[in-house]
Amino acid sequence: MKAALMSLGSKSSKMTLEAMKKYFDAVDDINLKKVEVMLGRKEISTLYNGKPLEKYDCIYAKGSFRYAPLLRSITTAFYNNTYMPIKPNAFTLGHDKLLTQLALQYYNIPMPDTYVISSIEAAKKILEQVNYPIIMKFPHGTQGKGVMFADSFPAASSMLDAIDTLRQPFLIQQYIETGGSDIRAIVIGDKIAASMKRKAAGEEKRANIHAGGKGEPIVLDERTRKIAINTAKSIGAEICAVDILETVKGPQVIEANLSPGLQGITSVTKIDVADKIAGFLYDKTREFTEKGKSSETTKLFADMGATGPGKEDSEQQIITNLDFRSERILLPKIISSITKFGEKEDVIIKARKGKISVEKY
Repeated sequence: MKAALMSLGSKSSKMTLEAMKKYFDAVDDINLKKVEVMLGRKEISTLYNGKPLEKYDCIYAKGSFRYAPLLRSITTAFYNNTYMPIKPNAFTLGHDKLLTQLALQYYNIPMPDTYVISSIEAAKKILEQVNYPIIMKFPHGTQGKGVMFADSFPAASSMLDAIDTLRQPFLIQQYIETGGSDIRAIVIGDKIAASMKRKAAGEEKRANIHAGGKGEPIVLDERTRKIAINTAKSIGAEICAVDILETVKGPQVIEANLSPGLQGITSVTKIDVADKIAGFLYDKTREFTEKGKSSETTKLFADMGATGPGKEDSEQQIITNLDFRSERILLPKIISSITKFGEKEDVIIKARKGKISVEKY
């Protein structure tokens, strides 16, 4: 099977690429920045370095929020014929904190109280009502960037002028005191591949490893595990990271990341997360490929008037001409698939004029 890793070439992507080479027959490293998508014709055309992108059994596409529209376009073009662990709409949901919050809300996944603000005037009214401290952040951003902490109304108000210059909606979110710690879980399919507890450095409020946070391995309880897995499902991703706060009300999700860094959690947990991703991609691709072959076979049976495989106990009829070879009857190849006869099996052949039957002895 042939696969492609489509990314911006981060160290985590390189780790995954090398791991995929241990499973797939061939793996191509595709630079996302060199991919183009052409719309407006009967089919979406995807070009790489100006040439049509090859066909792959598996494409693992990932990148930052800046490339979300491109990633959605690419995966939409290949979605029906190629296995991809992240659905096209996930790039829109997962790379936008606001849309992620809406998905969590829809699937009843616990999260901190959050306000969506589109104007400074509305923000000031909210800031007069909320309990402090709070978090203010933009819909887009990774590695803790674009996240601001305010412990009072004056502190929050002073940030509004800077926010106003960007002319975009932003979020005001309840700050939950956890001692500057959170949980990062890597979800792969319906399992937690690795998880760690992160602790912010010094006075820093962000626990992200990229922001100087320190991590330690942790085993999630059943409730937290289910919340992490359901979060991934809510945004349409089979591979992603989920960030969770431990609160007095129980686990609460603060973010999902479609392109998580792997170095930190691999170092902390001593789990080869890249290898787990690669193994999962291989297994799911093989399953996807076999399912496709089965669908093609079923269609062939239907076209020929047969009911298809998987119904061994029922007789299946095929209308066809007989093929005679040196006065011997050669049955259609598809009969072998239906009967599952082996070459060395003994059989009972019953025949009379106009009828023949073959049964296992």
